[in-house]
Amino acid sequence: MDKHVCIVLLTGLGDVVHGLPVANALRDRGWRVTWVVEPMPAPLLRPHPSIDDVVVYRKKEGVRGVAALARALSGRRFDVTLNLNVYTKSVWPTLLSRAPVRVGFDRGRSFEGVWLAANRHLPPGPRAHTQDMFLQFLDVLGVPRPEPLEWRIPFTAEERRAQAGFYGPLEGRPVAALVPASASRKKDWLADRYAAVADALERDYGFRVMLVGGPGERENAIAREIAERAATPPLWAMGDGIRRLMWTLDACDLVIAPDTGPAHVARALGVPVVGLYGHTNPWRVGPYRAFQDLWVDRYTDPGAAPDPSHADPRHGRMEQITAAHVLERVQHAVGHYGAGRTARATTRPA
Repeated sequence: MDKHVCIVLLTGLGDVVHGLPVANALRDRGWRVTWVVEPMPAPLLRPHPSIDDVVVYRKKEGVRGVAALARALSGRRFDVTLNLNVYTKSVWPTLLSRAPVRVGFDRGRSFEGVWLAANRHLPPGPRAHTQDMFLQFLDVLGVPRPEPLEWRIPFTAEERRAQAGFYGPLEGRPVAALVPASASRKKDWLADRYAAVADALERDYGFRVMLVGGPGERENAIAREIAERAATPPLWAMGDGIRRLMWTLDACDLVIAPDTGPAHVARALGVPVVGLYGHTNPWRVGPYRAFQDLWVDRYTDPGAAPDPSHADPRHGRMEQITAAHVLERVQHAVGHYGAGRTARATTRPA
């Protein structure tokens, strides 16, 4: 009988993307995969070829959310639970899975006593890129790490039709997506500089600029300011659901983003990402093993070697990134990756 694993990886969007190669590796070995997740990133997992079932944990409902989770898990029998989180909210899903083997982070890399919910732990070690730390769970299970990594994000026929309808009026013109905000104001770049980059993308590179992001009030306010400052108003793709965000990014030629989930979605889809990093360490949270030459890294001190073990925030660094710095990376994306030169044949409508 196939083994049944419960993956507990609740949020955010980027972390859930990083969990997909783990699910793929287990599925390829014949494991059945159930994933417990919070509502926001859940659509990323439906549909997905390596995930058999998705259980949504509504943590914000408090006791009622825990009770609903207990009912949802009560009829399932798991051989192993992998808790890929480090905070308290993951304790209930881990314990309620009732798996005899519950694997979690070691004490030194978890918080708030979360390590106590597991009965097997990753070997102690330094913090690393999120993707690398998640792959360590495969080591504990004796499952080979996949090489190369695959995320296998699928799209339905209906989504492909919607994508073609949305991009069709652009008649193959290359698209650069700007992601105006992250989950934290401290990780955001400045709206006036985004607008200057948007103008150069339209004027000098021939891109059609699009604003892409979620429904949050703050990120939409920043997006509106960018649109108001730009000489050519960008296309508006803010406030849509996760699935639409995914197929929107999939057909873009270039993405410019701070430390935020859409950057990891784009990387998983193979779209070049100009990452903007100052407050957080890109060697821990940047697009995994891709597009490092497109990053604007003001987190790492000049002359210092990249070190993913550094997790301390560095205040005031995002303001050091200029529009010229970003446009240098755009030029490299065009020259080295061909961004904007040719339509991405696998996704862009003819």
